[in-house]
Amino acid sequence: MARALEHPDIATVSLDTVLAALSDPIRREIVTQLSRGHDDQACIAFELPVSKSTSTHHFRVLREAGLINQRYAGTAILNTLRCDDMDTRFPGLLDAVIEAECRDRTAGAAAPS
Repeated sequence: MARALEHPDIATVSLDTVLAALSDPIRREIVTQLSRGHDDQACIAFELPVSKSTSTHHFRVLREAGLINQRYAGTAILNTLRCDDMDTRFPGLLDAVIEAECRDRTAGAAAPS
């Protein structure tokens, strides 16, 4: 029997929980990477400036907030952004956050040193 991770029903996800999850820059980076079509990306594939245990924590927060779906594939955990669910529950929120994150990243890269 395959191991399964618990995911919240989108109808029970609160805006406060989603915004709290998205308040961390590491978690926004994960969401942004997943939004670029990297569905079913293993946790280990993300180049994050944190330890493995901290990375695991960030993925758990995103899953428990209803932002990502995680599933086991052998020993790997694959991640998918729950775009449709989030758009149903909070229309436009995820797109706005991702757009702002990309814009801020571009502005930061273009700023003189």
